[in-house]
Amino acid sequence: MTKIGFNLLAWSAVVSGDLLPMAERLKEIGYDGIECFLGVEDKQVYRNFGREIGDLGLEMTCVMVLGPEENPISPSAQVRQKGLDRIKWAVDRADDMDAGLLCGPFHSAFATFHDKSPDEDEYKRSAEVLAKAGEYAAQAGILLAPEAINRFECYLCNTMEQLTYLVEQAAHPNVKAHFDTHHANIEEKKLARAIRKVASVLGHVHICENDRGTPGSGHIPWDETFGALADIGYDGWLTIEAFTRDDPDFANSINVWREYNKPWDVAEQGYAFIKKMCEKHGL
Repeated sequence: MTKIGFNLLAWSAVVSGDLLPMAERLKEIGYDGIECFLGVEDKQVYRNFGREIGDLGLEMTCVMVLGPEENPISPSAQVRQKGLDRIKWAVDRADDMDAGLLCGPFHSAFATFHDKSPDEDEYKRSAEVLAKAGEYAAQAGILLAPEAINRFECYLCNTMEQLTYLVEQAAHPNVKAHFDTHHANIEEKKLARAIRKVASVLGHVHICENDRGTPGSGHIPWDETFGALADIGYDGWLTIEAFTRDDPDFANSINVWREYNKPWDVAEQGYAFIKKMCEKHGL
């Protein structure tokens, strides 16, 4: 059975006890788990937070990004090693919280571009880093799910075709693909076609409206999306990732300049919408 999650980035990119009231209310709404951003350096923060989330009866997934100084596609072996080390650090923090999955566009550095299209050497370098990271993650029982994101935020993987190619090159059972409806709405011709393309390696799904607001309130082709997920037998997480201005530093870093919907409207209405769509399409 699929599980429904909610990304706490709607409130903050900083993991702390301040997020526990949000997690408690998400549990009351009916969510199976929460997703949090890995950025705080203090490992004890994650251990405490993970224990408290576990006590609530919620499961957890995590998300991360890499900067240009730790880019897995860099020609520099030293830079690539920093990227691998950072992914391993994130795996350790996910393990501290008993999280089962780590997602995000960590196949390459976030918002780092070049004056050409990505080439085979870059895909090869990324795949090598991901394979080594997958081997490390396997020891903790954690699935890695690198994400294809839109052309304005990512250079290497914008589409499911590119991401499928990369994941197949990495060729590790703990490295799967991450599909996000917001990014796919920008980059894919047809979402159902993209889902079928990535089906053999799909490991995580973000349910996001075209404007990052409440799922079901915009123009994402939801029947097409849920129908395709049902057709391929997807049984992983369906996690809402919606952004707000509640954490100004984070919002500024991803160019979120206005409120799309209030966080609790997204959480409550989004959960009801996903449940309805899952029942309709047999997920």
